[in-house]
Amino acid sequence: MNTPVLYGPIGRAVRKISPFLEADALGVYVAALSMWSAAIGGTVKVSSRGSARPVLLWSALVAGTGRGKGTALRAAQHVANPALGRFLATHTTSGITSGASMVNHLWEQQEATAETEHGRDVRTLVVEEEWTEVLKRVKRDPSFTTKLRAAWDGTTLRNTTKEEAQEVRDPAMVLHSHITPSDWAKYVGESEAAGGSYNRILPFLLGSVPMLDDDRVTLPQVEGHALTDAYGWATSRPRVIALGEDARPLWRIIRRYARILGETLPEAQAVFIERTAEQTLRVAACLAASECSERITEEMLSAAFTLVRRSVQDAVSITGMGDRLSPIRKRQPLSLADKVRARIEMHGGRASSSQVLPYVGATAAEVKALPEIAVTVEREGKAGRPKTVFALRGDSSRHPEPQPASAEREENRATVVRMDAYRPAPKQAPEPKQGTVNRSEPLGASNPFLALL
Repeated sequence: MNTPVLYGPIGRAVRKISPFLEADALGVYVAALSMWSAAIGGTVKVSSRGSARPVLLWSALVAGTGRGKGTALRAAQHVANPALGRFLATHTTSGITSGASMVNHLWEQQEATAETEHGRDVRTLVVEEEWTEVLKRVKRDPSFTTKLRAAWDGTTLRNTTKEEAQEVRDPAMVLHSHITPSDWAKYVGESEAAGGSYNRILPFLLGSVPMLDDDRVTLPQVEGHALTDAYGWATSRPRVIALGEDARPLWRIIRRYARILGETLPEAQAVFIERTAEQTLRVAACLAASECSERITEEMLSAAFTLVRRSVQDAVSITGMGDRLSPIRKRQPLSLADKVRARIEMHGGRASSSQVLPYVGATAAEVKALPEIAVTVEREGKAGRPKTVFALRGDSSRHPEPQPASAEREENRATVVRMDAYRPAPKQAPEPKQGTVNRSEPLGASNPFLALL
């Protein structure tokens, strides 16, 4: 799953034109998916934990000057235009540099379409090919990031500073941007991402640009009937897309992947991937809509996960570049106590030595020496083997004995940690024998989720 799967009619179109492009096909696919999500965002939502969420996909192509960002955008328009009609021509804008201007644009569009045959239309595709210039200006407006978060969440936007109050319900705005790695590190601040503003954007590092022998070749026409039919299906009436039963086991793996990886990475990197699970669900819903389906299959979810996981890898790489560019701001690594606490909390407040030691890079004696860790020895049956259990001090009253759901948690944990479908995982360390000291492997070597990066 190292290479994203170009799925469905959009993926087929991108594969058809990619031999004629001096651009990374991934950039074309990502830009086309963002356009597709904007086009269907007014009527299509995805079911998430019992509530309907937008399917809006915000993306950023991250590459140096002349690395094909603009070429990828134009190629994506070539893919999407035949199916979406005049949508891109009438709903694309740029240069939104304040929260007030964002709300004002959506409100004016709402007012202009309120009396039309199809009713109000607040779908908007914001394309910022020079996103750095926008980021420089929005730092002067403290309301921008707040309204940015609300737009991605699909919650009501309001302007209260004008004489005439402006209110936009269920906004359907998508942001697609281009930026260099150095400018990302400089202007996409860690504090804004921690607040949830910029971790709503999926960044993708573009690969090297192929050089074609003949630059006079034009892009071939793409077969757009399937996507045209899907666009008519998606916009004919409101639709809510949900996970199919066959996709739920993989969905549980994806959610645990995101949680464990977030607990393992340094905070400066973890803040950018906190929405991995929901981003995967949104991508999968867009793929389902492109095939006129209200159910997300395992194949669709798997294809979506390959794309979002690539974005996770790129987000970690980009923030790593920022560390190299700004060595003064490097963070201290997590302490042993923090690592142990995260492992215990992940297992519901109690964790055996085999669930902790292989992942924190310490011996049992070192963990027992931590003042906030309570240690007990349990035995399963009269002749059972003794088992060392770690818990947080003060939590013993909440966990006097293993809960009935512990077997299910253990089974799920084992399934997640193996990640057989993606990468073979190291074998779990055995219980340390009585009287011996068993030093675990370092965290980075034994955590399969970190290894995926």
